[in-house]
Amino acid sequence: MFADCCHKNEILPLSDSLPEDIEKADQLKDEGNNHMKEENYGAAVDCYNQAIELDPNNAVYYCNRAAAQSKLNNYSEAIKDCERAIAIDPKYSKAYGRMGLALTSMNKYQEAINSYRKALDLDPENDSYKSNLKVAEQKLRDVASPAASLMQNPQVQQLMSGMMSNAIGGPAAGVGGLTDLSSLIHAGQQFAQQIQQQNPELIEQLRNHVRSRSFSGSTEEHS
Repeated sequence: MFADCCHKNEILPLSDSLPEDIEKADQLKDEGNNHMKEENYGAAVDCYNQAIELDPNNAVYYCNRAAAQSKLNNYSEAIKDCERAIAIDPKYSKAYGRMGLALTSMNKYQEAINSYRKALDLDPENDSYKSNLKVAEQKLRDVASPAASLMQNPQVQQLMSGMMSNAIGGPAAGVGGLTDLSSLIHAGQQFAQQIQQQNPELIEQLRNHVRSRSFSGSTEEHS
């Protein structure tokens, strides 16, 4: 992505802005920043749009507009603006960082990791990039192994512990504890039902993961 965006000069209008236009663009940028502080993100985008029209070769305006677009959940537009900013200034770490945020929001975790690593190459002491990189790496691990992620959830651990206790030491178990496998199976079914009710997205993610692994295995067998 980075190599491509840095060669897409056609997306950048090449023109020499007049000094008065540059000054006005900077004022519009400041207005946009104030709108961002007030969480008026649509108005911020409008200000950055006008600033870009006056001074289209300023990477800051694209990067700021990317932040506003992300706040509006327009992540694809945010990424495009980050690419424009990087095409103007390949060493603009903030553009890589904001691209990472947008990519993470789109669940493109590996691409987000790459963005954060590039941002850290340019700004190694930035704690925000370090923190966001860890988040993206963890999310990538969770996607790769939803079952492991599920079992790391404290609520799931507590629920499973309760189910097992009921199965092993409940009234139906008698003095000797677990009397047969059916009690354990019943506990597992109860556990699955409660997880389905509390977090159906995790269950669906786990099912999709199993399906994809099965499909991958069958593909390898026939190749």
